[in-house]
Amino acid sequence: MTVTIRRVLCVLPLLLVTVVAVRQRAVLSQGFGLLATARRPWLLAAAGLTCLTWVAAACTRQGAVLERLPGRRLLATQFAAGAANHLLPTGLGASAVNLRFMAVCGLSPARSSAALALYLLAECVGRVGLLGALLVVFPDALPFGSLLPDEVPVGAFLVGGAVLAGVVGALASVRRVRTVVGGFLRTALGEARSVHVRPARALALWGGALAFPALQAGVLVLVAQAFGLSVPAAHLAVAYLAATVAVALVPTPGGIGSVEAALVVALVAVGVAAAVATAVVLVFRLITVWLPLLPGAVTLAALVRLKVI
Repeated sequence: MTVTIRRVLCVLPLLLVTVVAVRQRAVLSQGFGLLATARRPWLLAAAGLTCLTWVAAACTRQGAVLERLPGRRLLATQFAAGAANHLLPTGLGASAVNLRFMAVCGLSPARSSAALALYLLAECVGRVGLLGALLVVFPDALPFGSLLPDEVPVGAFLVGGAVLAGVVGALASVRRVRTVVGGFLRTALGEARSVHVRPARALALWGGALAFPALQAGVLVLVAQAFGLSVPAAHLAVAYLAATVAVALVPTPGGIGSVEAALVVALVAVGVAAAVATAVVLVFRLITVWLPLLPGAVTLAALVRLKVI
């Protein structure tokens, strides 16, 4: 990587933060205004849980590879990856940062990609599994009927499925594509088997994958407490998990916009007044996204400058 490109990458995160902040200035202004009306001890506790989410992400990343990654740099990379994830379409920023970090740590591109795929699989299974477990224990926590449109576009789903099947079939007919995909799958399965042979790595992988969404749901519960809501914590956790699962495929930077809307709808569905739900979501996103964004971008620039990534 040339010096010029590295200098550009050092400045780029800060410029992107500025652009996003200017575009979302109304939301930021309203969110900071609401902070004054909330009870501070609960907000401090929510900020503490937010910090623990980066520890959970670091544990999951470590659990996805056999080699021992440098702990401090791994944690700093997850903090920086969180900022990158909110500046680029969902998942791309964090994935790019972590792929680069693993490459610097000596992992081959094939093994880095396999570790990334295992991490994403664990994160998805952990989030959906936690939601499913809560729904089994609290089946009436969220009335899903109120979240669904009156008319489901079945035709659009069928057309989309047919197009996707056609694209997959066309790619599968190309021998070179089959070779590349087959090689990746063999590498990924081999890495997954090796990781699960070591109990410490498996515990870090799946423990972190479950802890991350649980901690984020806990942040939402604490913010709700800061506003004096009497809704059960389990119902708030289900609302959070359902909303984030629903917007997982929306390609917006960090889910900005889509997550807020889905969370407000989910909170209203569990019995929170619309105005209060909006306030809770704005402060929740302020704590988990906006406040860490600038220091995360600075950390990202520093890691690039120090050649950690």
